[in-house]
Amino acid sequence: MLDLTYEAPKPKVIAGAKHDWELVIGLEVHAQVQSNAKLFSGASTKFGAEPNNNVAFVDAGMPGMLPVINSECVAQAVRTGLGLKADINLYSAFDRKNYFYPDLPQGYQISQLYHPIVGEGEVLVDMEPGIARVVRIERIHLEQDAGKSIHDMDPNMSFVDLNRTGVALMEIVSRPDIRGPEEAAAYVLKLRQIMRYLGTCDGNMQNGSMRADVNVSVCLPGAYEKYKETGDFSHLGTRCEIKNMNSTRFIQQAIEVEAKRQIAILEAGGEVDQETRLYDPDKGETRSMRSKEEAHDYRYFPCPDLLPLEIEQAYVDDLKAALPELPDEKRARFMSEFGLSEYDASVLTAEAENAAFFEDVADGSDGKLAANWVINELFGRLKKDDDREITDSPVSPAQLSGIIALITKGDISGKIAKDLFEIVYTEGGDPAEIVEARGMKQVTDTGAIEKAVDEIIAANPAQVEKARENPKLAGWFVGQVMKATGGKANPKAVNEIVAAKLGG
Repeated sequence: MLDLTYEAPKPKVIAGAKHDWELVIGLEVHAQVQSNAKLFSGASTKFGAEPNNNVAFVDAGMPGMLPVINSECVAQAVRTGLGLKADINLYSAFDRKNYFYPDLPQGYQISQLYHPIVGEGEVLVDMEPGIARVVRIERIHLEQDAGKSIHDMDPNMSFVDLNRTGVALMEIVSRPDIRGPEEAAAYVLKLRQIMRYLGTCDGNMQNGSMRADVNVSVCLPGAYEKYKETGDFSHLGTRCEIKNMNSTRFIQQAIEVEAKRQIAILEAGGEVDQETRLYDPDKGETRSMRSKEEAHDYRYFPCPDLLPLEIEQAYVDDLKAALPELPDEKRARFMSEFGLSEYDASVLTAEAENAAFFEDVADGSDGKLAANWVINELFGRLKKDDDREITDSPVSPAQLSGIIALITKGDISGKIAKDLFEIVYTEGGDPAEIVEARGMKQVTDTGAIEKAVDEIIAANPAQVEKARENPKLAGWFVGQVMKATGGKANPKAVNEIVAAKLGG
């Protein structure tokens, strides 16, 4: 396991005109379940299809159509709960949440209010190396997504695309444990990382497959501690919900803006209204969307078309046994098995594909050297190449491992290795064969190196005298020898021979 120090949340303190104020934040993250079909129909969930192509009769709210639950969506929710160390409820049930929305044809959403499929869990949020904070998960429930209204295709009309209607969502509800904008962003990114490892959500926030509603309130210093002691939410102040945030950068900006808005109201003697708001990044403000509804406003009642969902413990145990290694465990193993720093292990485990690539390279290679080449050379080159994904890397793990093997054997120097890497990246080929065919092998013959050193010394007597007075100038001779040998001379041998010759 990782050697982590668990810190109590450090509140973000905002200075008002009259008081210091602390932030309290809770998030409701909506994650689209990764599955081929929707929650209650067999319609495709493929992103980017032509509008209204991925729609079954039940998604369109046609009379007499009955929902049939997709068992894979249930399994994905359970996997997510297990990945968040949460309680899995063997009994859960679906409810109808009644409200009008133009792109919700049924006129209600099938959700889970009273009996969610996943109960309490927790997320370890990494704030800095060795420091983590715990954010408690209250629940995860399954529900249908709504469609999409499009307002910019015609000046007089809005259009509705029902492709997303009925896609399974997991709503992951946190406790109000988050105390600052940076922590909120880190929490969302950690959730995304875990779900991507699990394969339960692709986490693509740009495509809307992961969105967050952010609940923000402000309170005076000490009030949060009273809430923790008593469980009384009134100590935390009136919260406002900022809807449909699909960027961690915007989440941070919106929290700051909304907190300052609430502080200004309170310090002017007013009261904050509990409401749902939208964030406008262009204007840098939040604006009211509607008064905040409570559960009774939605007239929840058990969905008459669906029986309660009952699963067996053996089913949960089988899913748990098949879970992949999760990022925290993988990071700890990389540090232990390969001797990596926490920073390097964190970079390599940020995405499951990166970790898998590294392990393939490190198989039979020096772990630290493999990590250095993957992080600095490969990731750097991919970023330069229009942020290319690791899955599209022109250099395979076997090729990179081959380059590292040539370095380890002493066949090539680090400088030659970088040239070789660029050749493999742009042209492909077997590294060992390229080295042989292009004469890139490192010169290790000390006789040949000594001859080159003697020639450089003989041609530069004045520089020799200076170097004997100031040994730091010996590096000039090393550079000249490397230049004369086309960078092929073994640098260690060059340094040793130069030092011996100048010391004489």
